[in-house]
Amino acid sequence: MKQIDMKELAEKIRNNENVHVIDVREDEEVAQGKIPGAKHIKLGEIPERLDEMDKEKHYYMVCRSGGRSGKASEFLESKGYDVTNVDGGMLAWDGEVEK
Repeated sequence: MKQIDMKELAEKIRNNENVHVIDVREDEEVAQGKIPGAKHIKLGEIPERLDEMDKEKHYYMVCRSGGRSGKASEFLESKGYDVTNVDGGMLAWDGEVEK
């Protein structure tokens, strides 16, 4: 499983790279704020929402600290998706958030 830390992802976002972020946290967690532009798909909903993701795109998976996004990354990789787990998760995010 590919991994980067949140600082690396934040740098990509600051540099206006075309990144696709999926936040797998629960609704109440996302209500506190998410990375601007991130798509919210709860971990438990990923299997039934695969059609919302494009196998031609690369996704960065985010949760609170990196554990649930790691599980999501492993699952998506097994289905042929190009994903990277963001280690440290939202606990390490120091940028603006979208509510």
